[in-house]
This record gives sequence, C-alpha cells and structure tokens, in this order.
Amino acid sequence: MTRHPAARFARDTWLVFQRQALLTLRSPVWIAFGLAQPVTYLLLFAPVLKLALSAAGVTSYDQAFRVYVPGLLTVMAVYGGLFSGFGLLTEMRSGIVERFRVTRLSRTALLLGRALRDVAATLVNAVIITVLALPFGLRAGFGEVLLAYLLLTMLSLTAVTIGYGLCLLVRNEASLGPVINTIAQPVMLLAGVLLPLSLAPLWLLRIAKWNPFYWMTGGMRALFAGQSGATAVWGGLALAAGLAVAGTAVSVRLFARAES
Repeated sequence: MTRHPAARFARDTWLVFQRQALLTLRSPVWIAFGLAQPVTYLLLFAPVLKLALSAAGVTSYDQAFRVYVPGLLTVMAVYGGLFSGFGLLTEMRSGIVERFRVTRLSRTALLLGRALRDVAATLVNAVIITVLALPFGLRAGFGEVLLAYLLLTMLSLTAVTIGYGLCLLVRNEASLGPVINTIAQPVMLLAGVLLPLSLAPLWLLRIAKWNPFYWMTGGMRALFAGQSGATAVWGGLALAAGLAVAGTAVSVRLFARAES
C-alpha cells in the first residue's frame, strides 16, 4: 500500500526528530551547559532591573521580570538557533548526512526533523527559565504564556533555519562563529532584548521598528504582561510565521544544492 505523500513526509520528519532527540538525551551535559548562561543572567542581572527600569514606571519585581524574562527567552531562541548550524556541519563532515542521503527519507524531512529537535530543546529550556523566575516574583497568565511559547516556537524555527543556511553557505567552523555574532549582536540589541527600547532615543527606536525581531520581542513582553490583544503580539506572530516558512524554504534549497 502506497503512503500518501503528506503522511510519508510527516513520518520521515518524525523519524529524524526522534533520532536527534535521542542523541540529545544521551548527552544531558549539553542541556546543562545550554542553561548555565540564561540561569546566570536570571539570578545575577534580573534583580537589579527594578531600579534600572524605574524611569519606565517599573515599581515591582513582578513588572521587572515580565520585561526581562521574555527578552531572555528571545535571546535563547535566537542564539541557540543560529549556533545549531555547528551540529549540522559536524554531521556533514563526519559523513552521517551522506549515509542518510542514500535512504528514501525526504530531504526536507532530514532538515526539518533536526530543526524541530532544536526548537523542542529551546522550549524545554524556556519552561525551565520561566519556572525558575516564579520564586523571584514573575506572574503571568497561563494562556498568555502558552501563546508566548507558540511565538517562541516560530522564532526559534526561524533562527534555526537561518543558522542552517549560514552553515551551508560558510562551511567553515572557524568563520561561522564570528559571522553569527556579527549578525546576531546588532539584531538583538535593536530588538531591545535586555532593556525595552522605550528608554532609547527616538532615532534608535525608529531604526529598531524595521527589525522584525523588535516586534517579536515586544509581542513576547505583551503576552507576559497579559496583553494578548496587543498589536505587537499578532504582528510578531505573523512575522515569525512568515520568516519561519521562508527560512525553512531557503535552508532546504541550500541543503539540496549541497548534496549535488
């Protein structure tokens, strides 16, 4: 019996995702290392935010954490996604990808299954960070947080596919890190991930509004503040969905070219 193409694609993607997830679970030390920096920022940087954001009307730790935690989750998704290309590059160099190439697995599924593993890892870390922030005073509605995680999922998929695309273009570990940092640093600063850009000069705010990650970060903050109807939420979701589709399409095309 011949499988429907959509069913076959879903099965192939699940098989690749399952394999990648098992590999990750066999190396829990990398999960701990991935959480070390966000937890450090949460414990040592976030407590000073109440005073630092007083000019923006923040008067409690609850408000301060509703500003900082969404920004921290955005940083985790973007940097974690962009640097995920190193894993793909390692498998390509070791011949693992070449061995999968001779199977009947969909080439799109080979890339998407890996990407979904990286997205799932980001979501697990996001849940841990959110739970850790609760004793410090973070308060947010359950429904809004779930919607924020949906936005984070698409944001992470965007970053992962861009990371794969950069990996397939650069093909050199020594150059890939500096390229990623050169791109990510100004993008993240213009997204206002550490401090909201409402505190910035008007000229900087005008530039930031051309940055799609500015709207995604704003959407995350609005959701943690309980403002699910805010323009930034639905604008951020639409931008994240569009960029995730575009990033996936481009990275799959580059992956197919790399095989030829």
